[in-house]
Amino acid sequence: MNTSTRVPTDRPIGDIEPVFEFRDDMPTGVTVADNGRIFINFPRWGGEVPFTVAEIRDRKIVPYPDATINKFDPKRPSETLGSVQSVVVDPVNRLWILDTAAPSFSTPVPDGAKLVAVDLATDKVVKTIVLAPTSVLNTTYINDVRFDLRKGKAGLAYITDSSVSGPGAIIVVDLDSGESWRKLNGHASTSADPAFVPVVEGETLAIRETGKPPVPFAVASDGIALSADGATLYYCSLSSRHLFSVPTALLLDRSVSEADVAKAVIDLGEKGASDGLEADDKGRIYAGDYERNSIRQRQTDGEWKTIAHDPRILWPDTLSVAGCVSAWNKDPVSG
Repeated sequence: MNTSTRVPTDRPIGDIEPVFEFRDDMPTGVTVADNGRIFINFPRWGGEVPFTVAEIRDRKIVPYPDATINKFDPKRPSETLGSVQSVVVDPVNRLWILDTAAPSFSTPVPDGAKLVAVDLATDKVVKTIVLAPTSVLNTTYINDVRFDLRKGKAGLAYITDSSVSGPGAIIVVDLDSGESWRKLNGHASTSADPAFVPVVEGETLAIRETGKPPVPFAVASDGIALSADGATLYYCSLSSRHLFSVPTALLLDRSVSEADVAKAVIDLGEKGASDGLEADDKGRIYAGDYERNSIRQRQTDGEWKTIAHDPRILWPDTLSVAGCVSAWNKDPVSG
């Protein structure tokens, strides 16, 4: 008689291929160049972070583009890296570095919040855009960025402000002039959902300090993705389960009122709670789901499909698609 007992367990979806294991500092961003080079970043959220941007080479983490720029100098905030939240490779083989200049979520250092472009052919900085104080407020925490090089003289960048104490927003940057401006400032779609109660690994997620009552986890706009034709921007707040979209034409036209931009925002419904988003050239949207340890894919008909699910996918963050290579980062294992 067969006395074995089958114990029900959570069913994994997809095959995970570990690429690199992080043992010390926690990465939040990963991007993959067309030739397979992998770049990551470590925000300075506390503790010793010797470098905030790195490349994985020969199974080692190497400061990128060099160790000198990774040593933040408050006297040269526009020339050195303070606390990088995101890295993205663009279509012309440049690594863009998004520096919050806000270590430990502090007020951004004046003239420190910036976009830095590194030419991957030479590994040299080729452009630095310091974001204006009208775009980076005292409460701002710039989080993620996407690029469209087809618009304007040199292209445009879209950045999320994921503030925990002020208004969320989409920040638009002209890569030629360096000008930047805020759109959907404080709009419901770029703000934390006041009814959102996240549950991670079976526990309610909240900010907890000894001797103080728990504070709700409330983080504004975070994940961002651009449609293949550049006409639609997708975004979400970290403290929400909804995906939103807005026509980029309304973000680029500075004469369009906030009210008119707000009217064009579409709530695409629930997708799960996400940190990172991405889009591909087939019209599909990818979203992490940090409550379900999953990566999900939105089909062109609007249906969501889980393409990866595993207990090891703890808090999936930045998503990156580069050529035929895709990668996402997980804490503590990235792959």
